[in-house]
Amino acid sequence: MGQGLIITGAGRGIGAATAILAAKTGWYVLVNYHKNRQAAESVCEQIHNQGGFAMIYQADVADESQVVDLFSFANQQLSSIGGLVNNAGTLETSMRLENMDGARFDRVFATNVKGSLLCAREAVRYMSVRHGGQGGSIVNVSSVAARLGGPNEYVDYAASKGAIDTLTVGLASELSEDEIRVNAVRPGLIDTEIHQLSGDPDRINRISKYIPMKRPGSATEVANSIVWLLSNQASYCTGTFIDCSGGR
Repeated sequence: MGQGLIITGAGRGIGAATAILAAKTGWYVLVNYHKNRQAAESVCEQIHNQGGFAMIYQADVADESQVVDLFSFANQQLSSIGGLVNNAGTLETSMRLENMDGARFDRVFATNVKGSLLCAREAVRYMSVRHGGQGGSIVNVSSVAARLGGPNEYVDYAASKGAIDTLTVGLASELSEDEIRVNAVRPGLIDTEIHQLSGDPDRINRISKYIPMKRPGSATEVANSIVWLLSNQASYCTGTFIDCSGGR
């Protein structure tokens, strides 16, 4: 049996594309979802149709007990946990900072930062050789917003992704002797459903002209980078960032 890979927020978008591609390369994929079970089941069906293995599991990554149960389930159902993709993330309606409230900050940071920390912690507990694991790979899905700042749209989201960049650097160093590699992919403007949350349905068309490649990326293009970082082909990469942003 292949190694187990947990992908958070894998029902749609980049997470779904990563799950499908990873399964093709031999990973046994656990598709985590929060609310949309039908979407998660559709991803699993696609993986099964291509001859791969996948299971679904509902968990809110911002809830510590649910994250603990998620990893316990994965450890029981898969032969071993060898990879984690911290993909679950959220953003909210585009606006300037002075119009945001504290409840919004709580929601964004609970999923994007707390959720990633909790999942990374559990992954270490199962994968680290110092805890009896076999090592593995963590890939965090950040954003070029961590570099650009998200002005006039969502500086809170950008700040949360800046925290993911810091987590990647620090954890890569911390786990260097645990045989766990930690890397990140920073997508740019990607054509996925997440833009619907911003309240600006034309955002992709509006921003594409400012990208050197003059187009948005696809979820599969980002997934290619994630799956490469998970693989042994990236065996000497840790603390590494891949910007998948069309030159932006």
